[in-house]
Amino acid sequence: MTERRKALMDGILGDNIVLSGLMVISPVIVCGDTLKNAAALVYAFSAITFLAVLISSFVPQKLPYTVKVIIYALIAAIVYIPVKFASKQLYPESIPRIGIYFPLLAVNSLIVFQTETKFFRMPRRDMMISLIFCILGFDLVMLVTGFLRELFAYGTINNHIVDMNTLTDGLSKPFGGFIFLGLMCGAYRFIRNAVQNDKSEVRSGTDVSYK
Repeated sequence: MTERRKALMDGILGDNIVLSGLMVISPVIVCGDTLKNAAALVYAFSAITFLAVLISSFVPQKLPYTVKVIIYALIAAIVYIPVKFASKQLYPESIPRIGIYFPLLAVNSLIVFQTETKFFRMPRRDMMISLIFCILGFDLVMLVTGFLRELFAYGTINNHIVDMNTLTDGLSKPFGGFIFLGLMCGAYRFIRNAVQNDKSEVRSGTDVSYK
């Protein structure tokens, strides 16, 4: 895999916005206690972020930074309206629980921060690829968290009862979500560092062999 392709796809594993950057963690911790809630947040985050960043990419880059950030936020707020309306039809059961976090998704870091520092410094095609993988990175963490917390907290998967001998009610609470996400971050960073060390050793061995 070339360095360019790796950089574009790093949003899932190499530079996951939740597990590596610790961004957009509040919805994961508070609302990611069931698979249905997770799916609703995945829909909202993906739709708002992709559309807002894509539309914002057409804002003239010669404008002052502060003005551009305000425009990005306004675009995200406009995109938020139809996404929120559609979510009431698609996920009516989850909205009462996660509704408060929908506005926060409209000002997430991918829209108001990484647009300028990362995405808008790329050609538009590369920007869209990198953005999609960053969104998928959040989506993957959200779905895994919702699936496992629902399984071990409620003994269900997507509201279907499964045979679980021991349940941990604390995982359904925000503090349980915080602990669970912390364990995921630790495991993720351990695996990532191990992979990077292995690659460094391989490269070092290759350099020595050439000498």
